[in-house]
Amino acid sequence: MGTKALTEQKTKKQLNTPVKIAVANGDGIGPEIMKATLRILESAGAPIEPEYIDLGEKVYLSGNTSGIDSKAWEAIRSNKIIFKAPITTPQGKGYKSLNVTLRKSLGLFANVRPVSALSPYVPTNFPKMDVVIIRENEEDLYAGIEHRQTQEVYQCLKLITRPGCERIIRYAFEYAKAFGRKKVTCMVKDNIMKLTDGLFHQVFDEIAQEYPEIKNETQIIDIGSARLAASPEDYDVVVTANLYGDIISDIAAEVGGSVGMCGSANIGTEVAMFEAIHGSAPDIAGKNIANPSGLINAAISMLAHIGQAEVADKVKNAWLTTLEQGFHTADIYQEGISVAKVGTQEFADKVIANLGETPNTLPKSLLVQGKGTIQIPEYVRKNETKELVGVDVFLDWQGTDPNELGDTLAKLEVYQLKLKMITNRGVKVYPEGIKETYCTDHWRCRFVGTGAQISGPELKYAPITYEHVVALLSKLHHLGFDVIKTENLYEFDGKRGFSLGQGE
Repeated sequence: MGTKALTEQKTKKQLNTPVKIAVANGDGIGPEIMKATLRILESAGAPIEPEYIDLGEKVYLSGNTSGIDSKAWEAIRSNKIIFKAPITTPQGKGYKSLNVTLRKSLGLFANVRPVSALSPYVPTNFPKMDVVIIRENEEDLYAGIEHRQTQEVYQCLKLITRPGCERIIRYAFEYAKAFGRKKVTCMVKDNIMKLTDGLFHQVFDEIAQEYPEIKNETQIIDIGSARLAASPEDYDVVVTANLYGDIISDIAAEVGGSVGMCGSANIGTEVAMFEAIHGSAPDIAGKNIANPSGLINAAISMLAHIGQAEVADKVKNAWLTTLEQGFHTADIYQEGISVAKVGTQEFADKVIANLGETPNTLPKSLLVQGKGTIQIPEYVRKNETKELVGVDVFLDWQGTDPNELGDTLAKLEVYQLKLKMITNRGVKVYPEGIKETYCTDHWRCRFVGTGAQISGPELKYAPITYEHVVALLSKLHHLGFDVIKTENLYEFDGKRGFSLGQGE
């Protein structure tokens, strides 16, 4: 399974063959900035053939709650490339994000957001900043699996998979290799989420060994975000999970000068999507004042991805030259730096006029110097021995004294299962809890086999069967307990596959 590099080269014959792309004009300022960007691409001689599709607000309001119809899906899957302006998701009525739907449905596992300083033309405190944020795009909390479990407690499931970790982390190292980057930084929170973020960290360490020429480091996401904001010039490529990546990519874009200037690539093994990272800005729609730069940069990444790196460099160098000349839209206009305040289409006209020019002070675009393709191998599942050793039973219980609940459950004699502990919001409250711990109506009750024994620093769990769990649940039901969910506790090759309670 291979993924095209953003710098993949094609033969001259291929470059002259138009590449069909699905184009979504979007909502709000979308149609204006798309028009401006496509005019630039046409003038630059980009051999592309747009096929227009409808996405977003109009589709939502027509009664299609997904925001995309079957005709659009067919065009995207046929063309393999989608170039999308920002869309609007109507407020209320439970509409799901179309961006998330597209990324997950099409397997667009890698979100790539380059951020380079454009000082002094776009104000920034970090004129040497040049960072690429590579974000896992399909899982984590963005799986969107949420439940209300009790009157007081809501749950969102964080899903991290080994295949997902391997793909995005290898993509980050392959990207660094292809673009001559020197370092990859992994950002996680595995001091707290030891299994999910711990897996991401573990896979990072494993894959990093295969790229000894590239420096690697791992940082906790909170201090890493702070350092990225304070010293972005210390970073090169950053790889992280979905939610963290969403946050720090916007931090990086804003620190670099403006979220409105950045584009992003969403890369899969079959399909790729390119878009600006800003929103649809309906308040300025139709006024010819929107900055098309984010979508232009997305188009540059798209051209490089489809093998048109020379055209991509031509467009980017013309764009950089336009910024240097001081022709700026209202959002980046500065007295003393800018020469003229121009509208959306006028900015595009200036870029078109500068096609063939290169910047004098800003770094020249050299995408044509990229090295080869980014290869992501097929995932190979390792067979492990999986053994059931207990169950966490979650109760909706209206009492306030954990000792009352614990003493009752501890007296149960049910088919070789015994109560080990009770937690509330993850903190152990029984046995030997402390009275200061605040408790809600959501109680996790951990039951393990009666044959479990202390062995060294940890409990040695005794295997059980699912019949033990069923018998326990039946007993709890007949005693009047409200069981709201269960989580089976497993060992994999003898290693615990579940977290301990805080204080356990």
